[in-house]
Amino acid sequence: MRALLSAALVALSASSARALAPRPASLRRGSALLMSKGPPLGDKYCVDLSRTVRRKTSTVTAGPVKIGSDHPIALQTMTTTDTKDVQASVDQIMKCHDMGADLVRLTVQGRKEAEAAMKIRESLFQKGYDVPLVADIHFQPKVALMVADAFEKIRVNPGNFADGTKSFEEMVYENMDDFQAERPHIEELFIPLVEKCKRLNRAMRIGTNHGSLSARVMSFYGDTPEGMVESAIEFAEICRDQDYHNFVFSMKASNPVVMVQAYRRLAARMYDLDWNYPLHLGVTEAGEGEDGRMKSAIGIGTLLQDGLGDTIRVSLTEDPELELAPCRELARLGTVAAAPESESRYTIVPPFSETKRDFAQFERRKG
Repeated sequence: MRALLSAALVALSASSARALAPRPASLRRGSALLMSKGPPLGDKYCVDLSRTVRRKTSTVTAGPVKIGSDHPIALQTMTTTDTKDVQASVDQIMKCHDMGADLVRLTVQGRKEAEAAMKIRESLFQKGYDVPLVADIHFQPKVALMVADAFEKIRVNPGNFADGTKSFEEMVYENMDDFQAERPHIEELFIPLVEKCKRLNRAMRIGTNHGSLSARVMSFYGDTPEGMVESAIEFAEICRDQDYHNFVFSMKASNPVVMVQAYRRLAARMYDLDWNYPLHLGVTEAGEGEDGRMKSAIGIGTLLQDGLGDTIRVSLTEDPELELAPCRELARLGTVAAAPESESRYTIVPPFSETKRDFAQFERRKG
């Protein structure tokens, strides 16, 4: 396992180092080549272009667990039980925590699952387990409000949190004014959850998924990493308007190339906005066996080498406790790479001026 992950990171770190550079002026957003619809994107997405330095972030609190650059990289997994089966869920959560999970996520599809969530939380407390629980919410703003009473963290998907209750498919958004006209509907559904999380000191993950962008975002930005980022930024702006900052971002995709591009773009946007929220890293549905582990190593490992990432999940189609060994190894490798003493063990890429490659675009390098 360690040899496989280390080999993947050796291969990816070389390509990552080549990518850690400002974009040439001819390739920057706003040029005719990129046809971007969002705000201009700066050149910086990591602390240093020639070595791994962990990006400084705020601290997000989920129960007893702290997430951010001042803390160890937190390990996560997700249950595979039916959330309505309280005992089975409790047993699996305890097993995952015993194997090293700092947080455990459960899917909460409806009211019955939300009602079970409180029983799961109470049962774990009774057994001496205070591991933070994360509710995975799709299409159900009212369910999110319910489960916030029980769980320490709520994951919302900007792609379907509001679009599940009102279809935007009939609209064509040709300009930003048209696109922004639908924002009040999102605020109406999302602000009550933000207010409750703020009141109860719950954490939140604003988790965009490449496979479930809203029809509204697809219409305006297309099926792009830019759309993933701007979708999450919009939800974060609503949080900030309510003076709520206890949230992290994620930009997941099943394709590691798309995933890496989206996270780097998000990091660049946060530098432009002077934001410092933590990042949750993961490759969606990576698979099983060596393939799943290598796929996650390529995506998560690349970003950790960039100095990005504060909590991670290796998503495998296996029992959830089996995700934790590769998750732990990736976190270890990322921590070692960012340690100051590592500079004496690695050859640092000398500073250079990039004129051939754009970090926001994955095109083959040209000589």
